[in-house]
Amino acid sequence: MSGYSTSMDKKITSEQTALKGGTGARHTVVACLGGEETVLEDRPAPAPGAGEMVLELRVVGLCGTDLFKLGTGRAAPGTVLGHELVGTVLDLGQDVSGFAVGDRVVVPHHVPCGECALCRRGSETLCPVFRENLMEPGAFADTVLIKRRAVELAARRLPDHVSDAAAVFMEPAGCVLRGVHRAGLAPDGAAVVQGGGSMGLLHLLVLRAVYPELSVIVVDPVEERQATARALGATAAAGPGDAAREAVLVATNGLGADAVFETVGGSGPLEAALMLTREGGSVVLFAYSAEDARAGFDLNHVFKYERRIIGTYSAALREQEEIFGLLESGALDPSPLVTHTMPLDDFQDGVALARKRQALKVLFTPTRGAAGS
Repeated sequence: MSGYSTSMDKKITSEQTALKGGTGARHTVVACLGGEETVLEDRPAPAPGAGEMVLELRVVGLCGTDLFKLGTGRAAPGTVLGHELVGTVLDLGQDVSGFAVGDRVVVPHHVPCGECALCRRGSETLCPVFRENLMEPGAFADTVLIKRRAVELAARRLPDHVSDAAAVFMEPAGCVLRGVHRAGLAPDGAAVVQGGGSMGLLHLLVLRAVYPELSVIVVDPVEERQATARALGATAAAGPGDAAREAVLVATNGLGADAVFETVGGSGPLEAALMLTREGGSVVLFAYSAEDARAGFDLNHVFKYERRIIGTYSAALREQEEIFGLLESGALDPSPLVTHTMPLDDFQDGVALARKRQALKVLFTPTRGAAGS
């Protein structure tokens, strides 16, 4: 398999792979080797310290951020990516309350401090400690250590009726919800989602859960994804360009969209998004762009007509809590977005499917040799 190695072929140094623990237990992780290449690596299993817990992997989602880091080489050799995690409590450190061994748990990897100036001003996702990864070594692993701040503030036990395939979307759906709240939508208004991939369609589902009467138009060049969007509840779906403009004008009686959620990335899609908004409307940026990407739109088109361009990066605790409530109530069920489930042994196959747009959402389960598999 291209780009794939076994741990017999390549080894990361012990200094790069060392984890705390020392219990003698072992587990397997998907370690980065630089660029797209990864390796199945045997490592010491993590052990919890005070306030921490260890989860046995149930499912972990492959995220666009994971693909971005692999594709750009931003993940240093030895790094274990993955953060959309559902697991079973395997071990608890001292001073952990509210959880028991055997509980199913969903937990995000980023948690703000809640006390700094940025947190107090509603910018929790820009908190100085927010980007600290609270999963060790990362969620593409058979077992994952969850650090104290995530255990205390963000981990949630799952009720029996919420499936792993739905719960694994709690973190990305929270990220979507933050943009939805910032967009200035009216419950009976209209929104456009540019991009019919997994995150674009997750926007559709979150918008439907929060604003059931909202008109939602999905724009994507692939007819199959347009059909999927309609099946998931889109008011309309169309290709980009003139077709998108026509669909938006029809759905809004010529007004334009209150907000466009741009999940593609780049200056071209941004300009296209601006042209779909009404006067006073918003564009919410929800995608990485190339490092050299620069916008080149008419500034007066924004200034004169009071349009807004909003960046939204991640989710704070309140968005995660709200999404958890929507999952628990059944108002939100993203599980239909899952098209492929496979063990971590087949990680490179999952990446290839996502790269070729042959998969919407890929979930990974523990390696075939894991104790619980």
